[in-house]
Amino acid sequence: MVRGRPVSACEVRLVGVTAESRDDATAVWLIEDKSILRRNLAALIDQQDDMCCPVAVASCEEMLAALDQGLEPDLVLMDIGLPGISGIEGTRRLRSLTPSARVIILTIHEEDEKVFEAVCAGASGYLLKPTPPDGIVDAIRQVQCGAAPINSYIAKKMLGLFARLAPPKAPSEDYKLTRREKEILELLVEGFTMRQIAERLHVSYHTVDNHIRNIYEKLHVHSRSGAVAKAIKERLL
Repeated sequence: MVRGRPVSACEVRLVGVTAESRDDATAVWLIEDKSILRRNLAALIDQQDDMCCPVAVASCEEMLAALDQGLEPDLVLMDIGLPGISGIEGTRRLRSLTPSARVIILTIHEEDEKVFEAVCAGASGYLLKPTPPDGIVDAIRQVQCGAAPINSYIAKKMLGLFARLAPPKAPSEDYKLTRREKEILELLVEGFTMRQIAERLHVSYHTVDNHIRNIYEKLHVHSRSGAVAKAIKERLL
C-alpha cells in the first residue's frame, strides 16, 4: 500500500509533508474531531525527524476512506468520543483491516468500561488529555519499540478492573504456555519493552519476538495490550 499518496480533499485532509519526502519516517495518522487540537498535534508530529503526519481527519469514516484509497499508517492517534463511528469501534476496524498498524488512544475518557473496551479492541496505549507534547511523542516511539504506554492513573484502574472481572481459569482451559513464555508474559505485564526483556533474559531481540508471537497465538490475541489484558483478567501468572 501507499503510505501517503494524496486523495480527494473531501475524503481526507492531508497535513504536512508527503510520504515521498519522508519515506523513512513513521507515518502517524491523527483521528481527532477538535480542529485546533488536530492541527497542533499534526504540527507537533511533523516537527519530529523520525515521524510525519500525512493524514489528520475528524472522524473514523474519513480514516476508513483513506484506507480504501490505499493509504496505510504505521500508527494512529485515536480519540474515543468521535462523531459517527466511535474511536473504539474505529480501532477495532483499523486493526482488522491493517493488523500491522498500532493505535494509541488519546482521550478525556477515564471510565473503566472505556479503558477495557479500548484495550480489547487492540489499542497499544491509552493516554489522557491533556498529555504534554513530549509525552505524546515519547509514547509514539515507545509503541514503535514494542512498549505499551499507559497513563499511570489508567494503569492502576486497569489492574483493579481486570482483577475483578473473572475468576481464575480452570486447569482444563490452560493455554499451554511454556515456562519461558510465562516469564516473558509477566515482564510484558510489568511494562518491559522487547529490548529490555531480551537484555534481562540474556537472549536476542528476535528470540523474544518469536516467543511473543507464540504467546499471541496461544492466547488468541493480536497485540501486546491484548495479551496483558488477558493475562490480568484470567490470572494467568
